[in-house]
Amino acid sequence: MGPQAGRVRKDKNGNSVENIEESEALDLAADWADISQGLRKDLGHQLHQQWIKPIQLGKLDKATGTLELFLPSEFLANWVRKNYLDRLSLAWKIIRNGVRQVDVKVHPGRRRMSDISLKSQDHFGNVAANDPSLAMESIGDDGFTSSVGLDPTQTFAAFVTGTGNVLAKNAAERMAQAEKPQFSPLYLKAATGQGKTHLLHAIGHQYLRTFPRARIFYCSAERFMVEFVQALKSNEMIEFKGRLRGFDLLLVDDIQFIIGKASAQEELLYTIDALLNEGKRLVFAADRAPQALDGVEPRLLSRLSMGLVADIQPADIELRRAILESKLTKFAPLAVPEDVIDFLARTVSRNVRELVGGLNKLIAYAQLTGQEVSLQLAEEQLTDILSANRKRITIDEIQRTVCQFYRIDRAEMSSKRRARAVVRPRQVAMYLSKVLTPRSYPEIGRKFGGRDHSTVIHAVRLIEDLRTRDADMDGDVRSLLRQLES
Repeated sequence: MGPQAGRVRKDKNGNSVENIEESEALDLAADWADISQGLRKDLGHQLHQQWIKPIQLGKLDKATGTLELFLPSEFLANWVRKNYLDRLSLAWKIIRNGVRQVDVKVHPGRRRMSDISLKSQDHFGNVAANDPSLAMESIGDDGFTSSVGLDPTQTFAAFVTGTGNVLAKNAAERMAQAEKPQFSPLYLKAATGQGKTHLLHAIGHQYLRTFPRARIFYCSAERFMVEFVQALKSNEMIEFKGRLRGFDLLLVDDIQFIIGKASAQEELLYTIDALLNEGKRLVFAADRAPQALDGVEPRLLSRLSMGLVADIQPADIELRRAILESKLTKFAPLAVPEDVIDFLARTVSRNVRELVGGLNKLIAYAQLTGQEVSLQLAEEQLTDILSANRKRITIDEIQRTVCQFYRIDRAEMSSKRRARAVVRPRQVAMYLSKVLTPRSYPEIGRKFGGRDHSTVIHAVRLIEDLRTRDADMDGDVRSLLRQLES
């Protein structure tokens, strides 16, 4: 038995942890989560996603004060060293006294792929046609993406479909089938966190299964710009153009970031023309429609919109609930109560990424502390996410929407009439006022003609009960929630 056996220490949350190494790893991970979140706010989502998110935490050598940070490729490691090492070092020194320096390096689990790439991969890190088996074998267990830059978790099977994204999902599947698609390019338009990047990765995975010898180029528009500038500075533009136009499938994310780069726009335009003339497939994604891209050369704008523009609408409450349910399977047998799922689906409505992130954070906290997942725990631990997503819905807005839904006069919300056609809508409005606003029972009562708080409590409990027994009532409430939260 080692010298550490039997010792007990407290982690940052005050929990006893017998394994000191495990506890220290958890503390490092918590510090890294804080640093990463801070960098996301400073750099913005796109830069964070491209350069900071791929970082994996290594070990801290206490003797030298050196902390290891790993990246999946030499390209990423070099870029982070050059552009973000000082910022990372400062952040770690501030948050943890034991860190004196940060060492950014390529993950050791990627050495084999680095050796392979000298023979079988091109300048962009994409699998060469002479060894197609590498495309799928390169997906490792270390959590890094494959050698073509595709996230192994983002497949069509993992994409949850609803009314707002079914067109984009079907169009994406068509793009990856053996039959030549009716449209190219495909342009996916969606706000942040609604699934457009997931569909890009899914197209790549399915296309490789359909055409194992295919060559794919997946990148963000920013990555395209980096490669373009590097080729320009090193007088390798001919090689750059030849490689870029040798791909069978081109996937470019966040195309809005190529705005204003005239030379890069021109090169992308020529590349699109060359690939389309050869029957190749192209998919672009952006947070706005082609016509809303400012500073884009008219000819390029025409190419981007000449195929199919598929809009992904924000996920409605049913889709958000379905996404959460689909994610729960990987946490079995951990139980997540239905009221927690319903609460998250109703409250975290800005984007799917935040929704899934909130669920992951809640479950991770419950597992690390040994607590049960509950509505109270969700409200306590997800305050930042919840406050950012709460739409300021007023009781007046609720009354107006309910009256329109049930086709009754607005004055009935405050009247003394007891007819069922009036009472039930009034009770629904009281219930929604309690669910969707922070108002107390007495405050709600005053907005409904000065009614007593006990009347509001009765209405809330009655509608809660009716929702479990009456499908029509549950349907009415769900419809009203959709209208009010949209």
